[in-house]
Amino acid sequence: MRITAELRRRITTGELKPGARVPSTRRIMQEWGVAMATATKVLNRLREDGLVRAVPGVGTVVAAGPGGPAVPTSAAGRAVVAGRAAGAAGVAGAAGAAGARRGRGGERELGRERIVAAAVGVADREGLAALSMRRVATELGVATMSLYRHVPGKDELLRLMMDRVFGEHPLPAERASDWRAGLEEVSRLQWRIYRFHPWLASTMSFTRPVLAPDAALHTERAMGALVGVGLTGEEVAQAAVTLAAFTCGLAVHFEREAQAEQDSGMSADEWMDRLDDEDHDRLMADPERFPMFDALNRGPEIDMSLEALFEFGLARMLDGVGALIAARGSGMADG
Repeated sequence: MRITAELRRRITTGELKPGARVPSTRRIMQEWGVAMATATKVLNRLREDGLVRAVPGVGTVVAAGPGGPAVPTSAAGRAVVAGRAAGAAGVAGAAGAAGARRGRGGERELGRERIVAAAVGVADREGLAALSMRRVATELGVATMSLYRHVPGKDELLRLMMDRVFGEHPLPAERASDWRAGLEEVSRLQWRIYRFHPWLASTMSFTRPVLAPDAALHTERAMGALVGVGLTGEEVAQAAVTLAAFTCGLAVHFEREAQAEQDSGMSADEWMDRLDDEDHDRLMADPERFPMFDALNRGPEIDMSLEALFEFGLARMLDGVGALIAARGSGMADG
């Protein structure tokens, strides 16, 4: 809020004129010493207020003219916007003072559950890059060192966060009727969890898994769905983990897309629509070098959204497991 107020002041006083570039997220990070997620929130707030707009190939600029609302030029108009900036700064100051006043009381009420809930909230709103023990302490209005009495460090905090969000979305009590429905049920639930918490997928590891019981229940359920279909124990474990890795690997792009949308001010569809045609033709439209791309460009529009890729990939993964089961069944019959 303090950074937003300062950039509003620069815009409304004319220090940053219409059409001028405002500090980029990287510049804001360097100038104020904040995380990328905080810097992008600043630009988003200014964009919501109509003070800036994203220009492809240029960056974020002060809004004016046909591309966006003009910056107020009258004394009264500037006073309104300046008042909003001052109010934001005042609120930020009041919040800091309130946090200082409730310091010891807040620490007495601290507990692991409250810390983990606050950390999940920070990561959901601002991204994993913004998460730190200090940031969580600020969110709770307590001293950073007080957190360490309940959580040893950030690694343990991430483990607890992971387990919490999986626990908030439990598996159905009743198991599916067959192996394919069972695996699909687990994968779709994981996909929903990743979509609700875009930061989560990047914390998962399939080579060095952490001890998160509520997350491990998903693997337990997936392996249980494959019991009695003719696969070896190794094949059951590999099928369950490979399917989870596919879902997680694709879900990593949820956070990347959210970050890209914050940085550019455009959704994935808007970004594709505004690609420069000349650059596209120059780089990709050589039919001899890119015959498949050329054929696709000439055909009907195709859906390459994350949802479409998940649906296609999940079906093919399950088809592959089915083929393996069929092969094992045929082998057993031949024997």
